[in-house]
Amino acid sequence: MVTVEQREDDQKYAELSLRLLRQAQEEFDNGDRLQASEKAWGAAAHAMKAAAARRGWNHTRHGHLFAVAGQLSDDTGEPELRTLFNVASSMHQNFYEDWQPDGSVRDGIDQVRRLVELMEDLRAQPVRPSVVTDEQQWRTLTRPPRARS
Repeated sequence: MVTVEQREDDQKYAELSLRLLRQAQEEFDNGDRLQASEKAWGAAAHAMKAAAARRGWNHTRHGHLFAVAGQLSDDTGEPELRTLFNVASSMHQNFYEDWQPDGSVRDGIDQVRRLVELMEDLRAQPVRPSVVTDEQQWRTLTRPPRARS
């Protein structure tokens, strides 16, 4: 069962994802590869947060988001989800390192656009039960957060 709070979080993250994707393209068009890269990463991260929130999964850390991408890939039979999220992660790295040329950043934004489109398609469908194929991934998604000391 999806709670009202989960649905609101899902919507909030999905809207942020679409906004950041538009901003990534605008930043790239204005010649700012670094900001374009980070906005693309943000779009992908928020798309994963939307899916996680909808399912009641953890989504506060990078590792959680990779687990979300992996579990969704397994659940849907779409290996592309995992691959596209890895591309998005390279955009995040590029923000700090500035090692990708314009063509790579442009292609990265296109790949993130594809990821966001796939995630939006998933949002339009009822949540399907998960099939656990990776126990560690599942624990990452569902284990209650540890208290910080």
